[in-house]
Amino acid sequence: MTHVSDLPRWAVTRSAKLASLPIGFAGRTAVGIGKRIGGRPAEIVATEVQQRTAEQIFRVLGELKGGAMKFGQAMSIFEAALPPELAGPYRATLTRLQESAPPMPARTVHRVLAEGLGDDWRESFAEFDDKPAAAASIGQVHRGVWHDGRPVAVKVQYPGAGDALLGDLSQLGRFARLFRVLVPGLDVNPLIAELKDRVTEELDYELEAEAQRTYAKAYLDDPDILVPDAVDGSRHVLVTEWIDGTPLSSIISGGTQEQRDRAGLLLVRFLFSGPALAGLLHADPHPGNFRLMDDGRLGVFDFGAVNRLPDGLPEPIGRMLRLGLLGDAEAVERGLREEGFIRPDVHIDAQELLDYLLPAVEPITEETFRFSRGWLRQEAARITNPRSPAYEVGRHLNLPPSYLLIHRVTLGGTGVLCQLGAEGPFRAELERWLPGFLE
Repeated sequence: MTHVSDLPRWAVTRSAKLASLPIGFAGRTAVGIGKRIGGRPAEIVATEVQQRTAEQIFRVLGELKGGAMKFGQAMSIFEAALPPELAGPYRATLTRLQESAPPMPARTVHRVLAEGLGDDWRESFAEFDDKPAAAASIGQVHRGVWHDGRPVAVKVQYPGAGDALLGDLSQLGRFARLFRVLVPGLDVNPLIAELKDRVTEELDYELEAEAQRTYAKAYLDDPDILVPDAVDGSRHVLVTEWIDGTPLSSIISGGTQEQRDRAGLLLVRFLFSGPALAGLLHADPHPGNFRLMDDGRLGVFDFGAVNRLPDGLPEPIGRMLRLGLLGDAEAVERGLREEGFIRPDVHIDAQELLDYLLPAVEPITEETFRFSRGWLRQEAARITNPRSPAYEVGRHLNLPPSYLLIHRVTLGGTGVLCQLGAEGPFRAELERWLPGFLE
């Protein structure tokens, strides 16, 4: 049984924390205005206010964890789409959400370990560090040494995180009518149901261990990808082999161009090869889940969110990409309608649809491409500006539930590549791994 005294503060004070955001922002803004009146330059005051607000956002999202933490991690990827003058003060703060958050008390960690591994859980470890090494949206990671001498990572789920996360998602159903107004082509309810099913799986660390073992076997002795094996675990505890390496977040903030290009190429290779080699798609591509190893391999972990694709990536994706690049607008419109991206009652002009899609696939039109924040900002502006012709087309497209995680990976992976500023032969990876892309 979970006692209130055992819960982290985020589980007890969710409403208060959320309510504090606008109040705190207003208070700090008032202080800033006072300083400006006192003669301080407006630019310095504005920067200080933004930095303090960023810190408060970090604290609130970090302590809430659950859905809010996941939202913060998504923001940390897509800050690349924001104008530099807006993204600057928030960039470092949001990036910290990829790997850190306020920790659970040690006694709570020990209780979860006892429930998951047994009262004698300490006998399984030669060493166990009570201080967390990293934190994710629904659990935190501790470093340890297994009884056989292997360094291990021990992921411990926050008590109550599952109920909190599913509660967050349940609230989305209340906004279904609003979504239909904003995006008339979107069928919201089945999408929310699919999201809840996938999140429920993500809460079960036994399923994650199974997925990680499948990946570790598929990439055993791979020259480019390293996946640590799962060692032991339960529904709320997961023990895996430990890997070091340079976090992708560090490469984003200060890596060489060679490191950026290498990490970007291997990220694309891993995401596209997973369905072919393991029958799974890693569906959480934020930088906190990847390391660039000293030997040049890409280390990957956190397999809680996966899309089970035993037959590989859907062939229609590759086929429609190929037909789109050939300029066959009618075939693309027909294929998207067959896959459910266009609902039967929605009319979209085929050529306008192709004009909407083609700029987004620019990275695979040439042999090599350099991703950049500027390119992502341009794309974001193109499809979100109400005065843009693309805006109205996008509003009438649907996202089929079966493509939910694939869409998440596409957007998230693109965000990371733009943060890296990676350049490479990305088209060749699609030719190798994406069914239907080559005729």
